[in-house]
Amino acid sequence: MKELLEYRRKLLERLAQAASEFRTACLAVRDPYAPLEEGWNVHQIAVHTRDVDRLVYGLRVRRTAVEENPEFPNFDGNVYLAENYDAGEPLAEVLNKFVESIEALVQWLQTLPAEAWSRLSRHTTLGGGLTLQTWVEKSLAHIEEHLRTAKRAK
Repeated sequence: MKELLEYRRKLLERLAQAASEFRTACLAVRDPYAPLEEGWNVHQIAVHTRDVDRLVYGLRVRRTAVEENPEFPNFDGNVYLAENYDAGEPLAEVLNKFVESIEALVQWLQTLPAEAWSRLSRHTTLGGGLTLQTWVEKSLAHIEEHLRTAKRAK
């Protein structure tokens, strides 16, 4: 149990750190509107990452903690961005809101009892048995994926 608690502590530490690194990397890009090989630009990636935290992983973590085996629909980030993207939204504001959201999530998760991390949820395409910890891990993986892209964009 000690190892698991240490893993979760480090997971939360890395989650907050990755969000901060992502903000720094995005703000370091000379032209955040320049198209990248991936098709989007850094501004779009920042908006997408913030929105996925708010509408997908952060929401799934919170609902899994408080609801009995909630089921989550699939989320198409490309469609959502195409329908909701605002190029005029200031990049620093997008990134600051994202980091604040992740920091609030980390602080909240630190207050939960250890057994909350094993609470279950379901997903329409991934199936059942998805724990709160799974969603935290997926959130971190998503941030780190886009962090790598932002670092290459300089």
